[in-house]
Amino acid sequence: MQYRRLGRSGLQVSQLSLGSWVTYHNQVDTAAAREMLAAAMDGGINFFDNAEAYAGGKSEVVMGEAIKALKWPRLNYIVSTKFFWGLEREGNTVNRKDTLNRKYLMHAIDGSLSRMGLDFIDLVYCHRSDPHTPIEETVWAMSDMINRGKALYWGTSEWSAADIRAAWDIAERHHLHKPVMEQPQYNLFHRKRVEEEYARLYEDIGLGLTTWSPLASGLLTGKYRDGVPEGSRGAMPSMGFLVKGLTDTAKNAAVAQLAGVAAELDCSLAQLAIAWAAHNPRVSTVITGASKLSQLHDNLGAMAVLPKLTPEVMAKIDLISAPLAN
Repeated sequence: MQYRRLGRSGLQVSQLSLGSWVTYHNQVDTAAAREMLAAAMDGGINFFDNAEAYAGGKSEVVMGEAIKALKWPRLNYIVSTKFFWGLEREGNTVNRKDTLNRKYLMHAIDGSLSRMGLDFIDLVYCHRSDPHTPIEETVWAMSDMINRGKALYWGTSEWSAADIRAAWDIAERHHLHKPVMEQPQYNLFHRKRVEEEYARLYEDIGLGLTTWSPLASGLLTGKYRDGVPEGSRGAMPSMGFLVKGLTDTAKNAAVAQLAGVAAELDCSLAQLAIAWAAHNPRVSTVITGASKLSQLHDNLGAMAVLPKLTPEVMAKIDLISAPLAN
């Protein structure tokens, strides 16, 4: 495993990391999480991604219980959470969902700390931008969260480049803790935000990236070339919104071609896709997911594929996938 600095911070994160969206609590219980976290750490992974909204807070509980059982020294691992969606979906949800105001954020961090059983969270993200709360209020709240010792670094997830820059400028002007990282989707079919929209931010403000969905929700494993298989992510009722993209005819035809490239490199299609995302030097870490130990081990194999991604191989991959990317 190789490690990269998170933007301009001094924090070193593993090039591959392990996330909990969809899997924890829904497919992975505490015992399975403990086994996979241990295997991930043995493979060199030191960053484990979570969010308040995942499984209605239960994902944080599962991860927290697993980490407690493993008895790792706190310096050995990095955990994250994300705030915006809230946990209250019914009744009076004022100041409880879809917001980044100070009141919500101060309650949210305390809730995550309690569910995960930790004294502080390493990385805290604003899970989406909030057009109804002044960015200045959000920046002050996130900076105060760090000053109070409840978080170490803060960043954004799926924010526009303009909003990230506005938040950074506010923090610079008031001598507050600046946003260090962004968590965008990044894969062979979803690349323009990372490669074009954010391009100036890497040099201008030192933005780091912790990217998600390197397999395009499973599309880049090849499992959806003949429809939606039973037991897959696309078959889950809560993931129905993904089906149209997963069964896209043109993209699945491209996946078939990419499978040929993977065969030439003697790796799995998933390993090729993960290695491609990690190949971008702007990406601090690629967040992978797994519901089985075998998937985790296969994902870790992507590190051996990285040296094989020569300019010629990258050009071949781009010829197949870039025309279909957004």
